[in-house]
This record gives sequence, C-alpha cells and structure tokens, in this order.
Amino acid sequence: MRPENQSSMSEFLLLGLPIQPEQRGVVLALFLGVYLTTVLGNLLIILLIRLDCRLHTPMYFFLSHLAFSDVAFSSVTVPKMLRNMQIQCQSITYAGCVSQVYFFIFFGCLDSFLLAVMSYDRYVAVCHPLHYTTIMRDELCIILVAGCWFLSCAHALLHTLLVDQLIPDMDRRNQTSTYEFLLMGLSERPEQQPLLFGLFLAMYLVTVLGNLLIVLAIGSDVHLHTPMYLFLANLSFSDIGFISTVIPKMLDNIGSGSKLISYGGCLTQLYFFGLFADLDNFLLAAMALDRYVAISQPLHYTMTMNYQCCALLLAGSWVVTTIHALVHTLLVTRLSFCGPNVIPHFFCDLVPLLKLACSSTYINDLVLMLVAGTLLIGPFVCILTSYFYIALVVLRIDSPEGKQKAFSSCTSHLSVVSLFYSTAIGVYLCPPSSLSGGKDRLFSVMYTVVTPMLNPFIYSLRNRDMKGALRTLLRRKTL
Repeated sequence: MRPENQSSMSEFLLLGLPIQPEQRGVVLALFLGVYLTTVLGNLLIILLIRLDCRLHTPMYFFLSHLAFSDVAFSSVTVPKMLRNMQIQCQSITYAGCVSQVYFFIFFGCLDSFLLAVMSYDRYVAVCHPLHYTTIMRDELCIILVAGCWFLSCAHALLHTLLVDQLIPDMDRRNQTSTYEFLLMGLSERPEQQPLLFGLFLAMYLVTVLGNLLIVLAIGSDVHLHTPMYLFLANLSFSDIGFISTVIPKMLDNIGSGSKLISYGGCLTQLYFFGLFADLDNFLLAAMALDRYVAISQPLHYTMTMNYQCCALLLAGSWVVTTIHALVHTLLVTRLSFCGPNVIPHFFCDLVPLLKLACSSTYINDLVLMLVAGTLLIGPFVCILTSYFYIALVVLRIDSPEGKQKAFSSCTSHLSVVSLFYSTAIGVYLCPPSSLSGGKDRLFSVMYTVVTPMLNPFIYSLRNRDMKGALRTLLRRKTL
C-alpha cells in the first residue's frame, strides 16, 4: 500500500543477456526460433494426443498437461525478452514484474510436479503392470493433475504476495500509510458476539464435515465414478475451501476481540475468496451441462461426457478462476490506502475494499463490471439455457414416471443454483445504493456460508445413490 506522496519504484530494468550490440540480431533470431519451435512442437503434441484415441492413456494425459505448461512457461519470459531486444528498452513495470514472477513460479512448479507424476506413472506401469489400470484410473489421474495445479498456484501466490510486501518495506520512511484493516464483522454489539461465534462455528463444522463426507463417499464407491459425481466432488472440495477462506478468520476475530487483518492477510483472503467463488460458479455450469447431455442426448452421453471432456472442463475451470482471482489481486496491489481503514464487512471483499482506496479505482471497477460480470453472468446464462432445453425434452416425455425421474435429477442442482446466483448477483452487479445497511453482508452470508452448508443436504437427501454411498462409508468407519 503506497500513498500518493511517496517516491517508490514503479518499474525495473532487465539487463538481459550479456551480449554485444552487434550480436543482438543473431541472438534475437536464435531465441525467436527456439520459442516458435517450443510453442509449435508442444501444441502439436497436445493436438495429437487429443485427436488420437489410442493416446487417451494416463501417460499421454500427463504429457499433454506438461506440453501446455511448457508453452506457458516459455511464453512468460521469452516474448518480453524478445521485445526488449527489438526496441532496445530494458524496462518492465512493477505490475508486469509481479505478474511475471507469479506465472514463472507457477508454471515452473507445475512442470516439476507433472514430471514427478509422470515418474510415478512409469513406476506403476513397469513395477505393477497387472495392476496398472486399477491404480492409474481416471479419477486418480484427475486428482493428481488438479493437485499439481492447486499446489503450484498456492506456491506461486505465496511468493508473489511476499514480494509485494517488500515494496512498502522499502519505502516506509516519511510515509503515513495503512498496513492493517479493521473488519467490522456482522454486528458491533458485544452481547451478540457469543451467539454469532457459536452459530458460525456450528455452520462451519457442519459444512466441512458434510462436504468431506461427500468427497469420501464418491471416492470410495465405484458406482459413483461418473461425470456428475466427479463434478459434485470438486464442488464439495471447492465449498470447503470457500468457507474456510472466510469463517476461521471471522471466528478468530470474534474470539480474540480483535478486528484487525494485515494487508497481506487481506490480499490472501481476497485471492482465495475469488478463486473458490469463481470455481463454484464454473462447476455449477459444468454440472448443468452434464445434466443437459444426460437428459437431452442419453444415447450419446458416454461419448460426449467422456474422460477427456470432464478433465478439460475441470482443468479449464481451475485455470480461468486462478487467472481471474490473480488479476483482481494484482490490481488491488496498485492502489493506495492512506485514509480510513474500516471495512464494513466480515471479510476482505473486493467491493468494500475498493471504497477505501485513495487512488483511482477506475480500472478496478471496469474489470469488475466487465470481466467479473461476464464470468458470473456467462455460466448463469449457460445454466439457464441448459435447463430450458432440458424442460423442452422432459415435456415431450409421455410417461409421468419418466418426467418425475428427469425432474428429480435436476431439482437439487437447481436449488443450489438459485440460492447461489440470486445472492451473488445481488451483491456484485446491483447498484451500491440498492444494498444499504447490512443487506450486502446478509447476502454475502447466504452464498459464502449457507449455500456451501446446504449443498451436502441437498445432494445427499434427494439422491438415492448418494445416501447408499454415505451409509456404506459410515458403516465401514464404524466397523
């Protein structure tokens, strides 16, 4: 957080490679050739694996992700270096440097993790060939790849936030700036704090336990290893991360009587809140697409919602949400906070945080309305379109039992969608004047706490397969 009246570094100089001026043309051509070869070669690998069904195996699945990671890894550094050589300019902006640090660490770690996963795949293939298909099943491959993406994202974010913290430390002399925020919470009345603490602690424990049971039940029952339950397991994991981003800090503030949150803590909470909120959004859209294909095209369901399609939908959801959350977090780091530090909320949400900035938030507001609005409304429109076509198909079914069965497979998902989107759109896309007092905080409680808590009940109580899997899981644990 850098106030307006300080002199701070807004750009850096990249010295590049130690080459003579007369060698610049040769080096430029050399690295351009290497870069184009890298991009084209890895893109060809991805296309070949995607188009040839004989290559739809764990080894080539990991290889395609490694090829994509290599394309991005090279694209993080080489294009900027080539541009600097061509225009003979060695400067890079602070935001550009931080972005490059994040993506360099991210894709570097991703390469490392994927190489380790590929080594494990070869170990199983060579040392346990008879059990290879049982061990390296589709679900495990998706979990391994998703884990690689998630750990790389967290590791890169940690280093990026620590680097961003260095800038205020370099310029602390002769400045008056805000390095902490005050989270006002849901209520300022002392007599209500014990009630709020007990209520939200119970809701948090129920949410984590319920969603964890769903993940374990789906993982332990082979009958639930289908696209619908794969998306549900990821949604449950996302809900655990979603609520864990907000509630533990709120409970800590209530229990300790302190409402402070550090600048780094606020940025971290902002990032992970955006990540898991967007991930919920995309997973709900993927589940709606799955239901549309299952009901509208049942004969082509296994071909359409195959292993590769599900992996692409999940990987795409993680990548888009990671980048979107990072964009908002990096844009916030460019703002100055030198005035009031009171956030009238129970977590570091983007909208109230922008209101505290001393510098212009025009870019932040523009990105919030255009990008965030598109990523929120886009999946919502996709869900509405899917259910419109589902309704048309169901209405053509003659048998009442068939109609009831088709509708029953969609009602649980529709309930979650209605609750999530009605409150989220109310908070982020309605004019600020329409949400006065504590209504914005009440709406936030609905989609950050209530929706993740209700998901396990909605999906398990109305689903015979889930109830059977949960009974089997609990019976195993009891025995």
